Amino acid sequence: MPLHVPQAPAPALRSVLTALGSPTAVREARTPSLLTAQGPVTPEQPLPVHVLDSVSAQGVPATRLAGWRFLIRAGDRAVAAAETRLTPDGWAFSHFFEGPYIRSTELALQQAETLTQPYQPRLLSVPGLYMLTLWLHGDCTADGATGAPAATDLLVPLAPAPPGIAASRPHRVAELLPVLTLRAAPASPTPPTPLLGSPA
Repeated sequence: MPLHVPQAPAPALRSVLTALGSPTAVREARTPSLLTAQGPVTPEQPLPVHVLDSVSAQGVPATRLAGWRFLIRAGDRAVAAAETRLTPDGWAFSHFFEGPYIRSTELALQQAETLTQPYQPRLLSVPGLYMLTLWLHGDCTADGATGAPAATDLLVPLAPAPPGIAASRPHRVAELLPVLTLRAAPASPTPPTPLLGSPA
């Protein structure tokens, strides 16, 4: 079942196209794969990037839109990504980058295409764990720039994932979110004293 990729704001796409057409912007990006790409490069797969700010005591996540990310394709593969951000004057190009998340995003999208249920792909950043996930939202008609993960949505941790969390495996939000919340919680300043006779 094909993914229903949300439509990025036209000014965000224009800002990326303008940056790609600027030798100065590409050179200053210092992304070797973009500098050495053969043939035309095109921005594809626009994904809204949401940040997980908090989770309520009832387990309800609060997220905010941080920008739109485009995979930059050269030939048959993504070689870099472009990030846009919202400014007081509207959507603007932020930066180019490359690294392991480019390939893992591409692989996760390919895997998601094989699922039987249709989804709207997004990215969800978990800053407390330095973690990025592909968020597969069940409501394909929703505005990609708004909303929070539903319990039945899927999260696919992208490689590199934090230790103990399997990358490239889809997890239901209801199952993974409590784990992420627990892992991201600040450690207590002093560990509780174990009771006598209990395992330490």
